[in-house]
Amino acid sequence: MALHPLITICGTTGVGKSKLAIELALKLSSCSGSHGWQGARIINADSMQVYAGMDVITNKVPETQMQGVDHLLMGFKKPGEQYFVGQWVLDAIKAIDETHSKNQIPIVVGGTSYWIQHLIFPDRLVPSESYVTLSPVLADSLRKSLSALPPHLLDLYNALPDYAEPASINPEAAFQLHALLSALDPPVAARWHWKDTRKVLRSLHIMKDSGRKPSEIISEQSQSLVKPRYRTLCFWLYARPSVLYQRLDVRVDEMIEQGLLNEILALREIASSQNCRSVQIESLSSDSENPRTDYTMGIYQSIGYKEFRDYLASSQRSDKAFSDAVESMKLSTRQYAKRQVSWLRNKLLPVVYATNANSGQDVELTTPAYLLDATELGDKWNTNVRDLGQQITEAFLTQQDLPDPKSLSVCAQEMLTVNDKPTDPIAVLNARRRMVCSVCTTDGEQPVMIEEGKEWELHQKSRTHRKLVKRANRLNSGQQRHAAAIRTEGQRTDDETSWQDLNLSPS
Repeated sequence: MALHPLITICGTTGVGKSKLAIELALKLSSCSGSHGWQGARIINADSMQVYAGMDVITNKVPETQMQGVDHLLMGFKKPGEQYFVGQWVLDAIKAIDETHSKNQIPIVVGGTSYWIQHLIFPDRLVPSESYVTLSPVLADSLRKSLSALPPHLLDLYNALPDYAEPASINPEAAFQLHALLSALDPPVAARWHWKDTRKVLRSLHIMKDSGRKPSEIISEQSQSLVKPRYRTLCFWLYARPSVLYQRLDVRVDEMIEQGLLNEILALREIASSQNCRSVQIESLSSDSENPRTDYTMGIYQSIGYKEFRDYLASSQRSDKAFSDAVESMKLSTRQYAKRQVSWLRNKLLPVVYATNANSGQDVELTTPAYLLDATELGDKWNTNVRDLGQQITEAFLTQQDLPDPKSLSVCAQEMLTVNDKPTDPIAVLNARRRMVCSVCTTDGEQPVMIEEGKEWELHQKSRTHRKLVKRANRLNSGQQRHAAAIRTEGQRTDDETSWQDLNLSPS
């Protein structure tokens, strides 16, 4: 059966993804081309915009700018509720199927690129629905590993918590979870830092729910070629950092004017509510020294929430504290944009290229990916983004020849050229292993873990590591001299004893 079409739009925060999505949807609604599709609906792929309210901090497109285009999977979850990639993929598939049934084109748009990646390319999430059963049968390898566990780790496995406190709050519990994962599935444990309690616990739950080690599931997935779920057209909206970062700074100022602080205060109330079971409780008192909100969970990951915590918790909100919070939010936003670009170039594009290379002559299994240069706005936006996007969309839907993606602009030529990256799941797992730095680890239950490769090389060159290496070398040298002195003294004593036994003088 022919694959149905899907359009995706990804890119950094503040680059204009929603604007392009609406423009494409309006174009598809205004004319029924030879492709036969009539209209489009937009499906949200931003992990923060799934939450109700909080429109400013999550940067939702205002309803007045939607221009009558349906926006799905937006604002339907309660703040404080957890919502994971696997759940979103299932909800997105349902929304896409409904859109196709209406003879409309689904346009998936958002900055959470790994959501989009797992939507396009199935069978790369661990576990998929096929791996989870109500009464899992233990694989022999897992049963053997469980039988070798010490009692305290076996008790932990049998009573896995639904939620784990952050390592910053309870490092001992975090380390024990990682120790359990290390005992049961060393390859996966080496992938996660012991402080990453959410991912460590997720791996353990996968194991318990499926009855299999995650590394074995990943190895099984590696045996099959990845194929796209839909006939997909990918747009990557991109702006030069020097220009984008200025826009992001301005947008932070606008968010504050639009009521950002009121939303953050509302989120703090939700976090402190006894009804919020999915996050730790945060004290709102001004003298609280140990805020217990987990900033890696749900909407509390939104940029601005953590950055304004100290300012809003203070009884004396000084202008300097406010300015520092604003600058911190701007910096975090720029860093987030940089990470988004890194994910697209190092994660999504390599999978797209690998899939296309394996598709042979089957056009349906090819996923064309285009970068649209959104560096300049105004008329340049219309020319470089809107018009190009609409032309490529029309050609894609009518299955005409598509232009070379790298021919669209200088930016496209630069950013779409990427080095080969491992895309096979087991290769990716092995490429991201972490190792313990024995030199920098002063507490065995809080080890310093560094990712192999570039991070490890940088760590070895760091001032702290080099200083500790010198100290360790001095200690080792001192211990060696001390041991040598003991051996020399012992030898001298033995020699004297020998002379005495012979009733002779050594002189």
